[in-house]
Order: sequence, then structure tokens, then C-alpha cells
Amino acid sequence: MKPRRAAGTALAAVLCALVGVPDHALAAPGAPGEPRYSPGAADVGDPYFPDQGNGGYDVRHYDIAFAYDPSTKHMDATTTVEAVATQDMDRFDLDFRGPQITSLTVDGHKASFERSGQELIVTPRPKLKSGKDFTVVVKYAGTPPVVTDPDGSIEGWVPTDDGAFVPGEPQGAPAWFPGDDHPTDKATFTFHATVPEGVTAVGNGKLVSKTAAGGHTTFVWDEKEPMATYLATVTLGNFTVAQSATPSGIPVYTAVDPRLADRSAAAVSKIPDIVEYFSTIFGPYPFSSVGAIVDQAPDVGYALESQTKPIFSSAPSVGTMAHELAHQWYGDSVSVGRWSDIWLNEGFATYASWLWTEHTGGATAQQTFDSAGNYGRAATSSFWQTVTADPGPEDMFGNVPYNRGAMTLHALRGKIGDAVFFKLIKDWATTHRHGNGRTADFVAAAQQASGQDLTRFFDVWLYQKGKPATW
Repeated sequence: MKPRRAAGTALAAVLCALVGVPDHALAAPGAPGEPRYSPGAADVGDPYFPDQGNGGYDVRHYDIAFAYDPSTKHMDATTTVEAVATQDMDRFDLDFRGPQITSLTVDGHKASFERSGQELIVTPRPKLKSGKDFTVVVKYAGTPPVVTDPDGSIEGWVPTDDGAFVPGEPQGAPAWFPGDDHPTDKATFTFHATVPEGVTAVGNGKLVSKTAAGGHTTFVWDEKEPMATYLATVTLGNFTVAQSATPSGIPVYTAVDPRLADRSAAAVSKIPDIVEYFSTIFGPYPFSSVGAIVDQAPDVGYALESQTKPIFSSAPSVGTMAHELAHQWYGDSVSVGRWSDIWLNEGFATYASWLWTEHTGGATAQQTFDSAGNYGRAATSSFWQTVTADPGPEDMFGNVPYNRGAMTLHALRGKIGDAVFFKLIKDWATTHRHGNGRTADFVAAAQQASGQDLTRFFDVWLYQKGKPATW
């Protein structure tokens, strides 16, 4: 779990310095003319998405209860956010792009609020003292929006012909619930989804209950391990549901659109084997359940590693399934500290799929590295003109973080040797379990593990344009 920030003037001073809060805001209570309370920061300073995340508090748990009718696309929802203040606050922000708010309370008291872009700006009364646990309850109703990313892809709440496909990376989660929408603030989640009879709602974690009444069914899902907001999903539709377990006993829950059952059968059937294999090289599976959601969402066109249940907008290949399951270690359990670090998610998952292919008798990782789509690309290719460790928001889900990220890992493996490499990536998953990691952290870990000066290696592969020739 992410380390919780402690109360205290010294740490508050650091936080205030980071977000630009004046020193006088730290004055002791009662100092003449000196304010004690100040607003929580409106973002965390991630340049790819400048409005994302917030300061002044740490979310512990989300409880999201909603009723949704696919025929009208109308949602009635209540989200309860349990958090702890990390500074004395007279105002704080939540990220929310969703429908009209009908009421908002903080600790049971009506709070004033305003909306500006994705910012939901809340003024609690009474004010919040540092270290105080507090609860925000937001009620809202309407049609949750579809969000368009800088690369033109869509996410958020995407209606389908029989429900909704709900991916959140990197900025779609606030389409359907208010929260602290940055990977550095993880929390546990409970979902209560009420849908018309015949519709199935599938969320992260384990199914707690399924109750039918009055022509509707309420599904309750609970994710007890910390999760970044962008990994949250409750995808709705007509699904064929199957439950099983991996050889080591991890519960497996799959939901497949019947129209895609035949085409997705091979990939879905391999889930237990993939999880078991990756557990041998990456360390123990980091969550208490696993599965997949295969839906027909042609307007989306991609898969996402939603925690414990990757979601697929079409029938996946076995390789794609391996990629998304590898993310449970690298991306979900160990999440990025900033979005520029996205290669740590996508490069690792892509390399994992290479390893799976080799493990099952296909091309070796070296052959895939050398292939025409990877290192075999001409030096003049535009592929070599994007910086791996800082691709920019338009290219963060392009080929470079995926393929060049995977090549970086394979080249590193050759540089430091198999024994050191595989211990390094397993230790990375263990050390940052349920937390966050940054590129600089991985570089430092690799240098320490190998005992080598890898400055030039990582400069060539991560920070420079051009096709690496020597390293």
C-alpha cells in the first residue's frame, strides 16, 4: 500500500513548498494575523494532464453506488469518498467530469461547491484539520460523458448496444465518479451497480452479492487492495459468466459477450496458465482475484488492464491477454509516479508478452527484439524520433513506450545478465507493490542490482532520439 502521509508541520512545509503555499500558512494556531488554513492544491503537477490529482488529502476508500439504464443512458449515483486531511484545509478539489450534482456533504454537513472544468471545488464547514478523517458524499444524476484523449482515443463511460464499456486510462475515471484522479493516490473500492434485469455488471475485485428485485439486479463488487482511479471499472452488458480458479487457488471470474465467445475462447482459457507462469518470474500475483471482461465496444478499439479484470473491447488474442495480465504486476500493483513514466507500464507488459510467446514455443525474445517491427526498423524510421521516457501525451500509448520500452528491457537483460535481470524485475514488483515507481527509481535499482554504471545505457535507450547502435 502507498505510504500514508503523516501530519506535522515539517511535512506540511514540504508539501506547501511543492504546491506554492506561502510559509505563513504554516503558522501555529492563534499567531496574530497568520492564517492556519489554506486550500489543498488543485493538481499534483503532472505536466501531461495539468488538472489531474489534488493536494491536501489522501483518499482511503471509494464507495460508488449507481443505477444505470442502458436504454436511456441515465445514471443516478452516490459516491462516498473517505479521506484523511494532510494539511489544515479550508478548501479542496475533487476531479469530476460527470453529470449534474444534486447534493454534496462533508462529514454530514452541507458544503458549498463550484465546478470549473474537471475541478469540483469544495468548501467544507467546519474546516478540516490536518490528520482528520473526513467523508465526502456526492449525489449526481444524468448521462456520464465520453472523454477524448490527446491521441484521439475515447474512454470514460462509453455506451454500448447492451450496456457500457468503462475504461479509465489516463483521464476517464472522473466521467462517472468524483475522486483524486492520479495514480499516486490509491484507495480501496466498493461498487453497488443496479441495472435492469438481464444486464450483468462486472467490477474490480470480488463479487460480494447479487440481488434481484423489482425488475432490477444489484451487483456489489469489492476491491480490497489499493487501486488507482484509472483502473476502476464497472462494465455492463449481456455476458456469459464463468468462475474458476488458477492452479494456486486464485479465483478467476470472466465475463464474455456471447457474440465474441468463440473468438475469445483461446485467450480466456489461458488466464490461469498465464498468471501461474508470470508468478514464477515476476513474483506472487499481487491481488486476491483475477479475470477478464470481453465486450463488444467497436468505438473503443483497445484493451485496458483494469485491476483484477482487464477489459477488452473486442475478442483478444492470447498475446494481448498476456500483455494485460502482466500489467497486474507492472502498471496496476506498481503504478507510474508520473505519466511520462508510462514505458514502465507498457514496456514491461509488452516484454512479458514476448516472454510468454517464447515460453509457449513461439519466437524467442531475442527474435522478437530483432524483428522488423522492433530493432529491425531502419534508423531513418520516425519510430526512433520519440523519447521513450517522455513520449508526450499524444504518443504515450503509441509504439515507442510499448516496443522500445520492451527493447530497453531486453537490451538491459543482455547487458547485466539473466540472473541479475530477472531478480531486478521481481524485486521491482516486490519493493513497489501496491505503490508507485518512477524511471529514475528503476534506473537506480538496475545500477545497484548490477553493480554497473548504466548511465550511458539508459541515456541511449530512454532519453535520446535515434536508433541505439552501441550500449
